[in-house]
Amino acid sequence: MRDMDLDGRGMTSRRTRDRLINRLRDQGISSESILTVLQNVPRHLFVDEALSHRAYEDTALPIGFNQTLSQPYIVARMTEALLAAGRCNKVLEVGTGSGYQTLILSELVGRVYSVERIAALQDKARNLLRKLSVRNVQYNLSDGGYGWEVMGPFNGIIVTAAPEKVPEELLSQLSRKGGRMVIPVGGSDHQELLLIVREGDSYRREILEPVRFVPLLSGTVRQ
Repeated sequence: MRDMDLDGRGMTSRRTRDRLINRLRDQGISSESILTVLQNVPRHLFVDEALSHRAYEDTALPIGFNQTLSQPYIVARMTEALLAAGRCNKVLEVGTGSGYQTLILSELVGRVYSVERIAALQDKARNLLRKLSVRNVQYNLSDGGYGWEVMGPFNGIIVTAAPEKVPEELLSQLSRKGGRMVIPVGGSDHQELLLIVREGDSYRREILEPVRFVPLLSGTVRQ
């Protein structure tokens, strides 16, 4: 993996990162490739400097615009479920956010197509990932509920905000042969993380666990 610690900002000890990885193992994350990426990704770069000392805690952190940097366990759980059947060549990420999940995916899949509705967030993520020499990500400012049809179909789709129900547009953009989508679904009172696997015109759904995500909103914010 590339050396990704820019300027040493918010640097923490190897022991701190190891503690996080051990916690993820204890919670059931078993993919060594995913754990290695999580251990080496500089999570402190994806939050404000004032929060960098908390970057390797297993907790969600604010990134502005009422959005959050997801808890490392949830990132690992979703990524592991997405890749459980093997490496994906093309993955759609709905919700670029800080770019943290984007970077992790970029280390594990062939190409990432990342959609974000808030221009300022996506611009910041794009600039950071460029500094980190990430070259296999394409970005699109648009309503995530519509996916990115022109770039599909996708072997995998990962959604980092919760719609009330699974968008039909995203289902239609899954590869017909084993396309996998990991998505939180539900309202503010109850959400479930789903794994959806497509085979032809049929979709198998599995509930992974209860979760809490920000809602998947429509429209775009260009300022």
